[in-house]
Amino acid sequence: MRGGPPVAENLKGPLAGLRVVEMAGIGPAPFAAMLLADMGADVVRIDRQVASGLGVPRPDRFNFAGRGRRSVALDLKRPEGIDCALQLIDKADALVEGFRPGVMERLGLGPEVCHARNPRLVFGRLTGWGQQGPLAQAAGHDLNYIALTGALDAIGRRGQPPTPPLNLLGDFAGGSLLMAFGIVSALLHAQRTGEGQVVDAAIVDGVSLLATPLMGLQAAGVWPGGRGENILDSGAPQYDVYRCADDEYVSIAPIEGKFQTVLLSAIGFDPAGFPDMNERANWDEARRRLAERFSQKTRAEWCALLEGTDACFAPVLSSAEAPSHPHHAERGTFITVDGLVQPAPAPRFSGTPAATPTPPEAPGESGEAVLRDWGIVDQRIAELTKTGVLGRRNENAA
Repeated sequence: MRGGPPVAENLKGPLAGLRVVEMAGIGPAPFAAMLLADMGADVVRIDRQVASGLGVPRPDRFNFAGRGRRSVALDLKRPEGIDCALQLIDKADALVEGFRPGVMERLGLGPEVCHARNPRLVFGRLTGWGQQGPLAQAAGHDLNYIALTGALDAIGRRGQPPTPPLNLLGDFAGGSLLMAFGIVSALLHAQRTGEGQVVDAAIVDGVSLLATPLMGLQAAGVWPGGRGENILDSGAPQYDVYRCADDEYVSIAPIEGKFQTVLLSAIGFDPAGFPDMNERANWDEARRRLAERFSQKTRAEWCALLEGTDACFAPVLSSAEAPSHPHHAERGTFITVDGLVQPAPAPRFSGTPAATPTPPEAPGESGEAVLRDWGIVDQRIAELTKTGVLGRRNENAA
């Protein structure tokens, strides 16, 4: 990889030495860049000098997906700003952008231009609909993308409309993770051949791919019902959540018979006399009995009885409760950055562990330092600063 040693001392992990340019955006593209930064890549975000008006506004320190990288705010409406961006791209191993198809080309930063200057560049493009197709130029968000794939239709309770889930499935699993995997795959190819390429990561492709095992179950006839009528979608009583005496919830998931035996015995049922939960005809009665039993104790009481057993059990925790659970605490699943609790980098590596991420930066906060570290001479930096091409975001700008 071409970047050389990372500039910042805290950049360590399996991607240390990798240089990435991120074109500032919203949602899945920033999260993909965060994943690369978490693993040690020196990711530089090119921010706008005026806010885009997209996404959910919040103070910079609460934009957790912006952690671990430095920001340069450039005026890309001016030729000098485009030229500066290209100088950074010249030195990058990869680029991540999440604009509609054609935007980068109109800026003068499209793949053809970039590859002419930097043939090894991996040019990552993350969108909802993909780079081509009838919907490629249409606006959309996570819910629209998962709706088109068939995934949304499968989410919800029996007899109820499809339930919009959190945007974890589309934006981040089907989009960001696919983008990060695609970039690393293309980088391995570039290492072997010296050839860069474009990675077209579409959320509709990623969510469809995630549904591969489900489509196999449907093809085999193992998933014959509609929404909320199957083994993993709240249809089966042995794979569901139950209300406790204190109005908190617990989850159970003993799909296999041997685990069902553990659960039923632990909560006071005779497994031999309990309705066979492998038979759909028994699901309603089994659910009624389980619901009645779980309503008799508090969540804490059920945890004391069932956690750590083979009952396939876990309490349903809030995001505020989760970090203090003993399992997460021992593993360090959550960390504190700038006084704020958030998930730790993952996965974990035995030989190249990731560092604790740095806090999110304000747009343009490290502009001069980044340009200097990436080889742009001081005189040029001074010119860009004096003319306003390089600066910090003016949040009061129109």
